[in-house]
Amino acid sequence: MTEQHTPPVVLVDGSSYLFRAYHALPPLMTSKNHPTGAIKGVIAMIRRIDLDFPGSKIVVVFDAKGKTFRNDLYADYKANRPPMPEDLALQIEPIHQIVRHMGLPLLIVDGVEADDVIGTLAHEATSKGIDVVVSTGDKDMAQLVSPHVTLINTMTNTHMDAAGVEEKFGVTPAQIIDYLALVGDKVDNIPGVNKCGPKTAVKWLQEYRDIDNLMANADKVKGKVGEYLRDARETLPLSRTLATIKLDVELAFGLEDLQEREQNNSALLELFREYELRSWINELESLGDQTKGPAAAQSGADPGTSDQSESDQSASNQSAAHQSSPPEPAQSRDKHYSIITDQAELDEWVERLNAAELFAFDTETTSLKYMAAEVVGVSFAVQPFEAAYVPFCHDYMGAPEQLDRDTVLAQLKPLLESPDHKKVGQNLKYDKNVLANHDICLEGIAEDTMVQSYVLNSVSSRHNMDALALHYLGEETTTFESLAGKGAKQLTFNQLELDKAGPYAAEDADITLRLHQALRPQLAATGKLQSVYEDIDLPLVPVLSRMEQRGTLISASTLRQHSQELAERMAELETAAYEAAGETFNLGSPKQLQVIFYEKLGLPVLKKTPKGAPSTAEPVLQELAHRHELPRLLLEHRSLSKLKSTYTDTLPELIHHRTGRVHTSYHQAVTATGRLSSSEPNLQNIPIRSEQGRRIRQAFVAEKGYKLLAADYSQIELRIMAHLSEDKGLLTAFAKGEDIHKATAAEVFGVTLEEVNSDQRRSAKAINFGLIYGMSAFGLARQLDIERKVAQQYIDRYFERYPGVLTYMDKIRKQAHEDGYVETLFGRRLYLPEINTRNKQLQQAAERTAINAPMQGTAADIIKLAMIEVERWLLAEYPDSARMTMQVHDELIVEVKEEVVEAVREGLIKRMSGAAELAVPLLVEAGVGDNWDQAH
Repeated sequence: MTEQHTPPVVLVDGSSYLFRAYHALPPLMTSKNHPTGAIKGVIAMIRRIDLDFPGSKIVVVFDAKGKTFRNDLYADYKANRPPMPEDLALQIEPIHQIVRHMGLPLLIVDGVEADDVIGTLAHEATSKGIDVVVSTGDKDMAQLVSPHVTLINTMTNTHMDAAGVEEKFGVTPAQIIDYLALVGDKVDNIPGVNKCGPKTAVKWLQEYRDIDNLMANADKVKGKVGEYLRDARETLPLSRTLATIKLDVELAFGLEDLQEREQNNSALLELFREYELRSWINELESLGDQTKGPAAAQSGADPGTSDQSESDQSASNQSAAHQSSPPEPAQSRDKHYSIITDQAELDEWVERLNAAELFAFDTETTSLKYMAAEVVGVSFAVQPFEAAYVPFCHDYMGAPEQLDRDTVLAQLKPLLESPDHKKVGQNLKYDKNVLANHDICLEGIAEDTMVQSYVLNSVSSRHNMDALALHYLGEETTTFESLAGKGAKQLTFNQLELDKAGPYAAEDADITLRLHQALRPQLAATGKLQSVYEDIDLPLVPVLSRMEQRGTLISASTLRQHSQELAERMAELETAAYEAAGETFNLGSPKQLQVIFYEKLGLPVLKKTPKGAPSTAEPVLQELAHRHELPRLLLEHRSLSKLKSTYTDTLPELIHHRTGRVHTSYHQAVTATGRLSSSEPNLQNIPIRSEQGRRIRQAFVAEKGYKLLAADYSQIELRIMAHLSEDKGLLTAFAKGEDIHKATAAEVFGVTLEEVNSDQRRSAKAINFGLIYGMSAFGLARQLDIERKVAQQYIDRYFERYPGVLTYMDKIRKQAHEDGYVETLFGRRLYLPEINTRNKQLQQAAERTAINAPMQGTAADIIKLAMIEVERWLLAEYPDSARMTMQVHDELIVEVKEEVVEAVREGLIKRMSGAAELAVPLLVEAGVGDNWDQAH
């Protein structure tokens, strides 16, 4: 007869998940601008627990407001914690209400923390021989682990028993309190031992067992850290007490008193409607009055089901796309994933792919760096919930026999290279680059789910597959780290066992297809987003891929020379800083700088750190540089140090051994406004105007027999402002081809164009660009080093002369408040989740973004359209003599053979100028040189 096992009691650390859900999920909003991200995240996790532990008693515990006994012991306990964000505080009571109406016991005990209540209940259960599962993301809870108590983290789906504690921390559960006391906690302000990190704490506890024995032998601990240990004799007992979870809180109830009640469906339905949790609304409505007990357990719904109305984050009239029905919960469908190691089975799949109207495609590789990556296997999906993985390079010991890579890729090559066979993928630019390493040119890129998500709402979610699956499909996917581990010991995909790698890879293809089916209709139903996707962002994918593969030539010798010069200049600055300070010191030490600045030199304290120390951060140094030479010297030293470490020392290391070029990665789904970003190297951050920035650009060179052609949009955002605002003064100035900054100076200072001097033009330029970025009179005064009153007069005069600009700004600000988003000229949307928040600072920042985003986003759209057209033209007319290699801000760089430079230059200007029709001309300036600086 089988012994019946009593289900464990599950104690949920609600406060732990509250903050984690808040930071993990995007800032979701209802149509009435009530935040819901934490509500959705916490309740989804509780529903997940209810599914995972059928029959278990589930108790949810939250921290109470106010101080606890630890504050009485130590007044500074948690003093470093910032106040709870307002939009999070607003979500706590709704969470409590939903938990109560789900029928779950909700505990909030004054004077102690949720940890202590959980510890006390866990101790009671253990004493009665009842197993306990503590659902938390808090490392402090590891001290509770015992043969009867285990931890689970529902966000990461990880479990931790005693062995897991030792594996993670290096100490036993019984030593966790001492470990925490030694290491301390900056967030909770537990003192700990100065400079004692986890490795040191583990070493001491492994040698001395506990703090008492360690302190008895403290004199044996050598070095500076030994001094720190002895210095902590007085505070360590307090640290240990603060880190100890109470197991004896006086509760007015016991475990047997905590009983689940019947779920109140009508109250839940009302709450779900109020907070627009659409999929859960549909779930309850479909169940009617039949449900008893927690909803997820009865219905089988996935607890992470996404609510389409939330992805919008703003007013309900923003788009019909976000009012669509939610996806079918993932757990209600069986998945059929296969691993193909048989040629006949592959042949059948290839037939299906050839016949399919569209199929999902993904590669699994050895590296995230596309130039180094090799394909380990490929996966496909033709219909939802069915997918296959074809492995061919898993080479761990004991790996089963697989199909030959060259044979498989040769069989797939015609299909992958066919533009008529449509593919959908998640970030197919990467797959296109990797396949190029195997002499396959991926064509037929018909859809890209990463790009779809980004165009639909750039700020609603991160755009990686795991985040999108949770957000749009309500499904938690298998993460790579859960299979391969983390850090230096992380396995590469070829080292993963097939029984784990196969379902993971197949899931990628399946999720991609289902994401496409969820996202495409929303794009079609939302404003002009379908056009933005089809005409701008999707066609750019192969353009960027080709640019990345081409790379750009860099002179390592030029960079090495520059690096040496920077080192020499930094040494000069160091010497000058010592002289200015009257002593030698560590230029990178905030503590030493604080003493010199504020005690020795008597400079004013402009700002303090969270701990109350005078700040030496860069904005403070910029202010202090007006008062003393030392901050100015430090600023220059920091700037040169950053250039040296980021560019002159690093760029030569990025030169690829096979091509001799540097291959940056362009990112389409990072910035909120539509602009591209880049990494390894970050081309966008190379200083534009400084002499040192020019020196770095001199290292970007043309191949022998070629020149670099750099074409740049002139004052494009100001021209877009003129178009959008329809201001007659701006339109006239641009139509006449006037220097816009001189024209503005003439208007603001009441002089003729001829009378404008260089200082007036400089001030006008600051006004022109400052206002479109929402600069205040205070900011303008600081930039121009003038009184705030004078700066306000400049701004007032500007708006008097250009009233259309002020009208536009007021209009767009009002529209943003009403709609929750703004649009570019082409219809790209930027949602502003904080535009109606009660926090004035956040609201004002959102208003500044609302003013600038249409201009910055339209400029991004224009240069993307130009890139698509320029690439098409160059491939058609100059396939072997000109190639686009870089895009930086509003500039395109083309490497072109010397004999066709002028013809390409004229054609490039023509196509960039014609990328959009504005009410003013799009002016493009193009230069030619042997290096980027000469051409700039």
